[in-house]
Amino acid sequence: MPHLPTPIARRARHGLAWLLAAWLLIAAAHAAPAPDTVQLEDLTWTELRGALQAGKTTALIPIGGTEQSGPYLALGKHNARARALAERIARALGDALVAPVVAYVPEGSIAPPSAHMRFAGTISVPAGAFEQTLTAAAQSLQAHGFRTIVLLGDHGGYQASLARVAQRLDQAWRGKGVRALAPHAYYQASSSGFAALLRARGYGAEEIGTHAALADSALQLALAPDTVRAAALRDAPAPTPGDGIHGGNPRRASAALGELGAELIVSRTVEAIRHAVPAR
Repeated sequence: MPHLPTPIARRARHGLAWLLAAWLLIAAAHAAPAPDTVQLEDLTWTELRGALQAGKTTALIPIGGTEQSGPYLALGKHNARARALAERIARALGDALVAPVVAYVPEGSIAPPSAHMRFAGTISVPAGAFEQTLTAAAQSLQAHGFRTIVLLGDHGGYQASLARVAQRLDQAWRGKGVRALAPHAYYQASSSGFAALLRARGYGAEEIGTHAALADSALQLALAPDTVRAAALRDAPAPTPGDGIHGGNPRRASAALGELGAELIVSRTVEAIRHAVPAR
């Protein structure tokens, strides 16, 4: 007659099997590769630690803004664009991750309202608070092991603040093998650089504009089409100053044109970062 295991033996075997299964699940979780993302906020802290150990020690801080951009572009235009461009730049660099977008920036006085604050939805903060936020964010990233911190500003109004913050941090970190950068090439390519590219293709200044016009709208269609009211844009009347569109007409904007601008911004910014980092 075959020997039957006692109830105690069966429970012991069941317990061992359960422990083995649990151990395998834990081991698999630790061995699982990190997701294919360069967005810091999409990682767990242990995945980020692993990425730093693997050499991803460049941190990009995309800076946008919450401001009016005419009737056809969402208030978060700069935020969506800065995130999308930073993603492309990080992947091109190969050793970079992207911090969360800074969405609160100087946009003019609140009372009385000036600049974009004259339009509903714009959010403005003082320049001093903005610079302190950038400084603390960069210091946090440096404390975790990032060796190059790059400020990428999508809006023209705070470029001087970015330069000041980067200069102060770079001086404070001198001799520690850490760099702080605010490459002007990023904004230059998205503004005058992209405008020159459009002029070379036959578009005039009366279309290109400086804010929420053809250049701005084309970049949005390429990088964040959900922020564009495309149907309304196609049938749009000629803009007036009261619409919040400056110096141009967005009606002929297209994703194909915007992609040319995006490629220009990414290539020039990557080149500027690579040129600057070996300098120390």
